Amino acid sequence: MTSPIVRGRAAATEARKNATGKEFTLVIPVRNDAARLRSCLEAIAGNAGSERVTVIVADNGSTDQSATIGAAAGATVLMLPGHRVGELRNIAANATASSLIGFVDADHIVDSDWIGVALDIFNDPDVAAAGAPYSQAPNANWVQRAYDRFRPALTRRKPAEWLGSGNLVVRREAFERVRGFDGSLESCEDVDLCNRLRAAGYRLIADPRLRSVHFGDPSTLRALFFGELWRGRDNIKVTLRGPLTMRALPSIIVPVVNLVALLMAAAGILTGFRTAGFAVLILATFTAIRAVRMGIGRSRLTWSDVVANFAVAAVYEFGRALSLVARATHRARRETAGERAVA
Repeated sequence: MTSPIVRGRAAATEARKNATGKEFTLVIPVRNDAARLRSCLEAIAGNAGSERVTVIVADNGSTDQSATIGAAAGATVLMLPGHRVGELRNIAANATASSLIGFVDADHIVDSDWIGVALDIFNDPDVAAAGAPYSQAPNANWVQRAYDRFRPALTRRKPAEWLGSGNLVVRREAFERVRGFDGSLESCEDVDLCNRLRAAGYRLIADPRLRSVHFGDPSTLRALFFGELWRGRDNIKVTLRGPLTMRALPSIIVPVVNLVALLMAAAGILTGFRTAGFAVLILATFTAIRAVRMGIGRSRLTWSDVVANFAVAAVYEFGRALSLVARATHRARRETAGERAVA
């Protein structure tokens, strides 16, 4: 019998030879996240229709029990240290030949009917990719509750421009045509993939029935700052690749303007120039706009929610602006989130 844990770049080829021909592959990248991976795999196994799914755990060199837990749950574990997350997903996707490829992150728990909903959605041959905004954890603190308000409140199925890679299903034909994720990106690889799918004429769908709870939202303002410092530069890079739309332009313009305003404010404070006040006004305006947008469509917001929105929006804007001249590593992002470090 072939071991469920296979190693090296040839791992995908070996796993593909032993694939059972199931119609749906679920790819889960992981590094040093054993406990949450166990919960993720248990949720998948608890789905009706899980027998129709091949689960691939792409382990990026874990030193904990992640690989063992994956194998014990019946998943094929590919040991692939030293790869970016996009590369992990691409290699794992190539490990089977199923017509649908799902991407779920180890810090997610999908609903009990997630697999059935995904299969139902793809009965429509016009759908190339589907997903839904992440749901916040039930024990979310005030930072995480405010952070969750960045996400759109999805109440019905509708066309989408972007789907997060922690809760995403793609038709293999479309995925391979656009050559999968860009493995050179450290972040925002899902935005880039969705942009290329849309540019190729494919249809993306957001469906609230594909509910997935995310347990990896930043729990402190410091973790949020380092997360956006890590994510921000690739966000600009991906947006500039296009297709450029009016909705995408703020992702480029706002961080640049905020960075200039931060530099003006610093210079003004040091030299006594009156430009400092104008710079602070710019920063406060963009922060207020984002905070207001976070509240749109949300009922029963309290004054403490409004304050939380403003605080989270401010840290988000500062992190995105400073990412243009500084860069946090993924390791720093995980450490500030209180998680075990990854490269």
